[in-house]
Amino acid sequence: MHAYKTPVYNYVLRLTNGDRSLAEDLTQEVFLRVFQGLPRFSLRCKFTTWLFQVTKNRVLDELRAKERRPLSPLNLDDAPQLEVVDQPAEQAETIDALWRAIDDLPVDLKMALLLRDVVGLSYNEIADSLEVTLATVKWRIFKAREGVQVALAREGFTFGVATEAGDVVTG
Repeated sequence: MHAYKTPVYNYVLRLTNGDRSLAEDLTQEVFLRVFQGLPRFSLRCKFTTWLFQVTKNRVLDELRAKERRPLSPLNLDDAPQLEVVDQPAEQAETIDALWRAIDDLPVDLKMALLLRDVVGLSYNEIADSLEVTLATVKWRIFKAREGVQVALAREGFTFGVATEAGDVVTG
């Protein structure tokens, strides 16, 4: 559990659009389900593949249930306090824009992208975890990255864009 707690939590946190308490609850539920399912775990796949299958299924169940629940009113006194981060404002702005773009992706694209770029799973492990083909994983990651790039460009962020003079501009 100690080896995978942080990657699972970070993955769930991003899939739940930064809802920390929900991510903590879901992460605990994932590990409970994994513990309960260990006797049925077969060595036909890697443990990480199975772990992220369980994670994916639990998060999707929660997202579906959330769609059916009515929204509760927000009490501003209960809202989390803003954290001050010691980093250049431009960098924080870029990072915020990046996460907003990822949060706006469809869940199937977001899952594939996060498993690759945040968790660090291989394409084959992602295919097994999401129970889709390797070609589907590659397409989803491509489309997710394309969607993020388009969303960032709409906000004025461009990365690695060649100019007419052939220079590469970042920023």
